[in-house]
Amino acid sequence: MADKYKWNFKKYFRSSAYGWNGTAKASKRMREAVSEIKKVAKKDSALAGEGAVELCSRLYPALMYIDSSSGALGTALNRTMDALTPILISAEWDMNTRGKWLKKLFDAIQDEGWGIFDDLRDRWGEICVYPGLANLWADSLIPQVKECWLSEKWYFFVGSDMCLSCLLFTERYDEIEELLKLRRKTFWPYNKYQAMALAKQGKQEEALAYAEKMKLDDSSGNSDYSINNYCESLLIDMGRTEEAYEKYGLNFPYSGTKINIYRSICKRYPDIDKKKILIDCIEKKGEPGKWFAAAKDAGFYDIAMKCAKSSSSDPFTLLRASRDFADKNTDFALFVGIKAIVKMLREDFYEEISTFDIISAYRQIEQTAQNHGRLAELKNSLNREINEKKCKPVFRNVLLRILKNE
Repeated sequence: MADKYKWNFKKYFRSSAYGWNGTAKASKRMREAVSEIKKVAKKDSALAGEGAVELCSRLYPALMYIDSSSGALGTALNRTMDALTPILISAEWDMNTRGKWLKKLFDAIQDEGWGIFDDLRDRWGEICVYPGLANLWADSLIPQVKECWLSEKWYFFVGSDMCLSCLLFTERYDEIEELLKLRRKTFWPYNKYQAMALAKQGKQEEALAYAEKMKLDDSSGNSDYSINNYCESLLIDMGRTEEAYEKYGLNFPYSGTKINIYRSICKRYPDIDKKKILIDCIEKKGEPGKWFAAAKDAGFYDIAMKCAKSSSSDPFTLLRASRDFADKNTDFALFVGIKAIVKMLREDFYEEISTFDIISAYRQIEQTAQNHGRLAELKNSLNREINEKKCKPVFRNVLLRILKNE
């Protein structure tokens, strides 16, 4: 058992261990804990599984007083759970031992109040590993699920999706359908198990139709993104990649950077031209400037230059790119550097700037131009841009004096 092994992470995850501003410190400790558990997993998967449960049981009590409004803590927790889930599944426990550890994990899931373990609940059947154990969990949870869904007063039962997951894992498909019929309203986080059950029975077309119907039934639209993701994955699994891309490929999440969104789409569709994907993203989402980093990192400098000219581009992002590409691609570096300076002169973005920012930006681009014998070209380009664009007088005059005196 875990108490025979001294886990170093335990001392960092005591109850109320972190205060309001503890996100950075807690995130660091979670990374260290995962690293410790992974290291043990290389030699002893069962012990690593015990460590994963021990960490899970300590997360909420230790972190509950941290300000989570920035989203950084949530990201760290999601990464932690993404790392722990496969460790839990691969732990070499016999059925009785797994049952004991899952009971402790279930207690932790019941006690937390943030949704830290949503993915664990969704995959509870897989985590059971043994069909016999999954059946036991399903049978024990069904009465409470029925009581919850038949109640005239709404209340939430944390084991509802866990029960459905176990029924799916053990191929008790009819019982999934029977349980869902008890609900007065559809709810995709639960109804998705019916779609998955249909797909597992080889009824992919029915599963697609069922999922699409869920979108129509959910007037709030809150589940559209998740439903689209499911339909997309199903079509890809069926080998209908082009259809998946056309219908759902550009299904953007509610949050996340443009560069991560682009990379995610490219990863799902390795056979589709990456430049086409980027162009499609820009055309669908708009605000080309927001896609500058994605275009730059992908090596599509022609698209990146068009993005740089957009009103939605950020001058400080452009300046960093100009610095990074000063020697690798001087034409690109000077172009985006000039665009950054002009945006700053016009105050064509949301951040407040000062004359110091203008001077610093110019000195950076000036150094690049000097190093490559293109200083006169830079000055001519800036003079032309300043005369063509409406700039804030005080910033415009500062830069004109610099250009005139040098």
